[in-house]
Amino acid sequence: MGATVHWDAVAPLVVTSLAIMGSPGPTTISLVAAASAFGVRPTLPYLIGVIGGTTVVLVAVAAGITAALLAVPGIGTVLLALSASYILWLAHHIATAPPLAQPTATSAAPTLAGGALLGVANPKAWVAIAAVFASSTLAEDATVDVAVKIIVLAGMIVIIHVVWLCAGLPLAPLLKNPRLSRVLNITLATALVAATALAVLG
Repeated sequence: MGATVHWDAVAPLVVTSLAIMGSPGPTTISLVAAASAFGVRPTLPYLIGVIGGTTVVLVAVAAGITAALLAVPGIGTVLLALSASYILWLAHHIATAPPLAQPTATSAAPTLAGGALLGVANPKAWVAIAAVFASSTLAEDATVDVAVKIIVLAGMIVIIHVVWLCAGLPLAPLLKNPRLSRVLNITLATALVAATALAVLG
């Protein structure tokens, strides 16, 4: 009886995850910016890295080790430093990316490893996923509850980040114009830094 899944509670969990996990943040804004600056196909490895890193956070939350990790002196500061450092590096490359019609050897898109690093070090991910994970109970049996939540939220991590990546598609044509490209890339880079600052300060 305890293994029964409350399927009627899945929809509210999905809506909650969309509202909290799907809101603008370092990873989501970076995907829009990277897809716009470098194109969707070159950004796919970065997308996979972000999804993988964020899923690691999900599993850490599900395993109940989030609080223990963050209780280790300095670990929160390390995560913030890693996230901020990578964001600043990525923002610089996005802001200085050439128009899509004029690729250069130095205009490489962010990598799978970079995406994984940001996914794990993203301060918003730890807070948002923990909040969503605790927002509902899908089964009376704790093991079943955790397993179903991991499946549902892992799927939402994929969907949310793919949608944000695709949000960069309408901007891509504008980036073939050198002047518009410079303005848009700098705007997106600034938004990325701002989203990270809000996540950190929040």
